[in-house]
Amino acid sequence: MVRIVVVGSGSGGAMTANILRRKLDANAIDITVVDKSTDHYYQPSFYLVPFGYLDPDQSRDVDELLKPGVEFVHDAVTSIDPDEETVSLADGDDLEYDYLVVATGHRLDPSAMPGLVEAWEEHDDVYPFYHYEAALEMREALESFDGGTFLVTQPDTPIKCPGAPLKLTMLAEDYFRRQGIRDDVEVIMTRNAEHHFGVQPYRDKLYEIWNDRDIEFVENFSVDRVDPDAGVVYGADGEEIEYDLYAPVTPQFGQKAITEESPLADGSESGEYITIDQHTCQHDDYDNVFALGDCENAPHSKTAAAARKQAHVVSKNLTSLLNDQPMLAEYDGYAACPLLTKKGKALIAEFDYEGPISAPVESKMNWIMDVNVLPSVYWDAWMKGYDPLP
Repeated sequence: MVRIVVVGSGSGGAMTANILRRKLDANAIDITVVDKSTDHYYQPSFYLVPFGYLDPDQSRDVDELLKPGVEFVHDAVTSIDPDEETVSLADGDDLEYDYLVVATGHRLDPSAMPGLVEAWEEHDDVYPFYHYEAALEMREALESFDGGTFLVTQPDTPIKCPGAPLKLTMLAEDYFRRQGIRDDVEVIMTRNAEHHFGVQPYRDKLYEIWNDRDIEFVENFSVDRVDPDAGVVYGADGEEIEYDLYAPVTPQFGQKAITEESPLADGSESGEYITIDQHTCQHDDYDNVFALGDCENAPHSKTAAAARKQAHVVSKNLTSLLNDQPMLAEYDGYAACPLLTKKGKALIAEFDYEGPISAPVESKMNWIMDVNVLPSVYWDAWMKGYDPLP
């Protein structure tokens, strides 16, 4: 019996496991998914829930999400030894594998921003919305907010869904306008880069929107610490930004089982990301190891749309290896980011390794696709290993 172990039950891991289960003989192939969490969240809801655009209940039980014939192990992975072909667990016995798929995602670490944990736990004006609990709490805070400075900051680390801070900022500005308090609110977003969005022509379109709506972008701002008692965020160069309602993006890193207890990330520049071939998603040194999503070093935007494409590539290439055939599937760097500009309007940024794919056009249809259609497509098709969209 061939043993396939998938580490991580997020978008990339769940999709890959279900695709493989659908395609491979259950009498010849064992597929096991391991994760420390039993909850799978629809993370694009985290910037929609605060404004009431999606219901708060946007999660599923992992065991129910996986196809019959996929075993789920609820345990924390402590290390991976690709030489011994084992995955070590905190509470259970080691998992041995013949093929390994790593989809561990990003590790959110609020403690990496001095003052953030205190600010979130002890104050009622700081909501790091990449955490589900904070997104829920922010909904109530917005309802009682009557003016001041609304601030969104980004860390120096790479982040999943780089468009999310922009979407939250634009939706907040529109929300304040709809509440009739826009003239009493200053809306600011920072990033430690020259631009708020990295890909043209979407960047220029966003600048046009932000300039028209008086949304301030502070460039090259590196967050050093937050002082929740003073309501101030300090930059590394001594800058200060006061806030009345603060939505920071939490610093994000690779999982410690990968970065500290495995050689899989040793070849990456930062030591945080698994080194893979950017097209095949196969590990640079271990032929029976694949990685996808936020945990690897391919130069693509870390989005569920990217993981969705990679899941099919990994599944096809792993199946080819099983059958002693050449790996022909290639990931082209595709990523998509629905940029919600205000209630009822969005533009879709689509791009791959070569550059942009779609035009930067705002439309109601883009909003409907992202808010009303994609959640059900995500749960009922993508997560089950099917892909009805091109």
